[in-house]
Amino acid sequence: MVRSVIVVLAFTLGLASGQTSNKTAEERQAILDYKLTMVRANELLAAMPDITRYLVSRPDWQSRMAKSAKMTPAERAASMEQDPKVMAILKQNDLTAKDYLAGILALRYSVWLAAGRTGNPNIIASPANLAFAKANLAQLLPKMDARRRVVAAEVGLLVRS
Repeated sequence: MVRSVIVVLAFTLGLASGQTSNKTAEERQAILDYKLTMVRANELLAAMPDITRYLVSRPDWQSRMAKSAKMTPAERAASMEQDPKVMAILKQNDLTAKDYLAGILALRYSVWLAAGRTGNPNIIASPANLAFAKANLAQLLPKMDARRRVVAAEVGLLVRS
């Protein structure tokens, strides 16, 4: 059960440190190509708790997450696009499925690197996103930590990054 919750969190929040999974070239490029702005970061952060809450409320969430972990980024985006509730949450936050999937990782990794978390080759950020995160770290880090706590409370698990 705990492992399944962590998989959900990694998928929806980009909390995975990258130590246990290598990204495909397509995933890495999507993260590097994603352009962060404060507006976009706020949209991503606003969508996180609602997406997580919805996904873990599904009776089949464990099997869905296991299946999702084996999908390509394009397949994950297509799966999200077929779910009206997910798309309503994303639309409410001016996001597409591809925006969310790449953006949440681009944001998380950029903030981690800006905060000094280095040494893991799977945590990547474009120079522009890293500069953005460094310039806005005082705003982004507390927001991300607050969202992480909300999500952890939603699933009844304290997540440490």
